[in-house]
Amino acid sequence: MVFEVVTALDGAEVLRRAKTFFAQRIPMQAAFPEKEGPTWLTLRGQGGEEVAFAARPGPGGTHVRASTLFFDQAVDRFLSTLPPSAEGSA
Repeated sequence: MVFEVVTALDGAEVLRRAKTFFAQRIPMQAAFPEKEGPTWLTLRGQGGEEVAFAARPGPGGTHVRASTLFFDQAVDRFLSTLPPSAEGSA
């Protein structure tokens, strides 16, 4: 499933928070950094399942896109913790 939101945070902060959230907040479905760059992050979790994030500046704030097959609820929960941009979401 693919999720998209627009947040007031910068991309680096979104990715930092994702690493912390998936390592600490959901112990039954933890996922840890596998690869990362300045605007993207791939986490690997239970059974080798992947969560991919991209965060890039755009109109109205930072556009965050997340993709996963297994971690749908966890990704949705994480994205709900991000402060929305002043102009709303994508």
